[in-house]
Amino acid sequence: MRILLVEDDRPLADAVCAYLRAKAFAVDVAYDLAGARACLPAARYGAVLLDLHLGDGDGLALLPQIGVQSERPIVIVLTARDQVSDRIRGLDAGADDYLVKPYDPAELLARLRAVERRRAGTAPVLRLHEAVEIDLARDEVRRGGEVVVLTHKEWALLRAMAARPERIHTRETLQDALYAFDDEADSNTLEVFVSRLRRKLGRDAIQTLRGLGYRLVPDAPRAEAP
Repeated sequence: MRILLVEDDRPLADAVCAYLRAKAFAVDVAYDLAGARACLPAARYGAVLLDLHLGDGDGLALLPQIGVQSERPIVIVLTARDQVSDRIRGLDAGADDYLVKPYDPAELLARLRAVERRRAGTAPVLRLHEAVEIDLARDEVRRGGEVVVLTHKEWALLRAMAARPERIHTRETLQDALYAFDDEADSNTLEVFVSRLRRKLGRDAIQTLRGLGYRLVPDAPRAEAP
């Protein structure tokens, strides 16, 4: 998932950004409304983490622009501890959740995952062919009961597909999930990561639909015993 963090406290923004990138998210940072407005049309964001009190205005002013995205991102409002009215305003304006400052980045990650699962309507554990289980709540993948070790980029790619397993994911959508603005990517990098995932998960776990994109292949339902 690609995330836009809108936060004018630069040390906090840098710390949260580093934490989320270590968890295999692609993260862009905007320190004010102007920067956020420039970022939104330039990428497909899965989530916007939105501070309300920015140097050049109210963060909620971004919600109309966020709402016109082809697929609306998750919005989590970040607000000061004693400003209950801001939380109410954010939720009433269409935010999916809020988090009170100061907050632990691990709690932010947990809320992000929870909203993502709730919106997608997916179970915490997704089962694929080749006895693969993807646990989105624990950031864990198993094959045949054994933990599969993935790199950050491999997990970012797998997570993007697992969050919406019923979809065909285009090359452009997956590239956006993998790379922030300051990342470098070769033209064939996506195919390299897909190939690596197939080696680790089994070639039948990911289907290529030529000219369309990729999707995960769910495990076939088991017939009930008579």
